[in-house]
Amino acid sequence: MKIGELAQRTGLAPSRIRFYERIGLLKTVARQANGYRSYPQDAVLALQLIATAQQAGFSLDELRALLPGDLVQWEHGALVGTLHRKVQEIEAQQAQLAQAKAQLLELTAQIEAKPQDMSCAANARRVLSEMRLAQ
Repeated sequence: MKIGELAQRTGLAPSRIRFYERIGLLKTVARQANGYRSYPQDAVLALQLIATAQQAGFSLDELRALLPGDLVQWEHGALVGTLHRKVQEIEAQQAQLAQAKAQLLELTAQIEAKPQDMSCAANARRVLSEMRLAQ
């Protein structure tokens, strides 16, 4: 199939498809005599996997290492291991984000607890000194 049909079937822009080809993520591309690219049916699945994996947080370098040249050659154990590691990374990021959120909510509460007769500058000094004491 030509790039326009592949773009339509995957929802990706032709420039994005060419980019994935150029960086080696989309490997099964043939050239016709007129120079047009010709993509196999598997290209739809490969591009859907790439797009889904990127949305799940995989970098292009991770995808390059993960995706085989031919989807039939995919190693089940390696794939499952990589997916488990990505889930662990996401869980670690969630824990870090939860901690950052809690700290920001605490800081917001301290700032909002400004006494009526205190200036903003004095309140900022009060909050900063309390933060230093808490560390």
